[in-house]
Amino acid sequence: MFKALRYFGWPLLTGVLIAMLIIQRFPQWVGLPSQDVNLQQAPQTTRIMQGPVSYADAVTLAAPAVVNLYTTKVVNKSAHPLFEDPQFRRFFGDNLPKQKRWESSLGSAVIMSPEGYLLTNNHVTSGADQIVVALKDGRETLARVIGSDPETDLAVLKIDLKSLPAITIGRSDNIHIGDVSLAIGNPFGVGQTVTMGIISATGRNQLGLNNYEDFIQTDAAINPGNSGGALVDANGNLIGINTAIFSKSGGSQGIGFAIPVKLALEVMKSIVEHGQVIRGWLGIEVQPLSQELAESFGMQNRPGIVVAGIFREGPAQKAGLQLGDVIMSINGEPAGDGRKSMNQVARIKPNEKITIEVMRNGQQLKLVAEVGLRPPPAPATTQEEK
Repeated sequence: MFKALRYFGWPLLTGVLIAMLIIQRFPQWVGLPSQDVNLQQAPQTTRIMQGPVSYADAVTLAAPAVVNLYTTKVVNKSAHPLFEDPQFRRFFGDNLPKQKRWESSLGSAVIMSPEGYLLTNNHVTSGADQIVVALKDGRETLARVIGSDPETDLAVLKIDLKSLPAITIGRSDNIHIGDVSLAIGNPFGVGQTVTMGIISATGRNQLGLNNYEDFIQTDAAINPGNSGGALVDANGNLIGINTAIFSKSGGSQGIGFAIPVKLALEVMKSIVEHGQVIRGWLGIEVQPLSQELAESFGMQNRPGIVVAGIFREGPAQKAGLQLGDVIMSINGEPAGDGRKSMNQVARIKPNEKITIEVMRNGQQLKLVAEVGLRPPPAPATTQEEK
């Protein structure tokens, strides 16, 4: 027996070792998963989509259509701090002498059409008594406000000059994260300035800046004075209106926001045609469907928003909506995000009817509401008016 083991032992051991090496090197031959790390190697070619050395052509196309704004307003101020003392006012009343003071601010705007319509931010022109427009070619003129929309922070101006260089409109719904973007405006009043960056994000909302938010985020430097200026693509086409920055110091920190040109054009056309922005309105306030509420309603893993408030005699109340109803869909679109659903309603023309599916006390109901006209927001009270 020992002779047999001595005779066959070495060949068997050699065969086992060879088999182990083969299994370790080619495990797929015996049905085992491969242990190799599969890496995707780039082809050995020259640079793909090499960027231009200069964006001068894009700037040459867009810059003439971006103008500087200088706004001024009169502010009434007490002639002396003593006049603000309550005891002093007690004897002399409110008929105290006041002195008028001019306040000025800087901003930018974009010439949208040869007819002289301009787009800028509402916060640039709000309360202004005079708006001076300075073109890149050296011309200056006064502008009048056609209308404004505080809910998107946009305003439409009109100037009366000939041979105006209107900007070329791009497609803000066709941009991608990583695309080159150029911001053109009048930062700090130093004069027209161009900065470059990329599109950092799209569809930014819930920032608390406006009621209707769908911002383009860019790291192209945007500073005070850039508000209302143009955000253009690498070809010089307008893709957004610069409106805000995220900053702890007041200067650019690489996070700027622009209103997409698609939204800006919708607002502009509505203001020019109607004098205001026409938006649909249901007259409700909604809140997210939290996990606790979903469990209490028996709606786990189902989208919905909860009706938290109803305006008296509003379209929602007339349609039969009640507090605590869970809206599951509007016109067939799932209602999982309150802001998105209310924006959906805002895009519907007043007097049109919509279908709302709700869950109430465990029962699914289908209601029909006639969309109303959203009332304009109440004007903000300034410090001088208080």
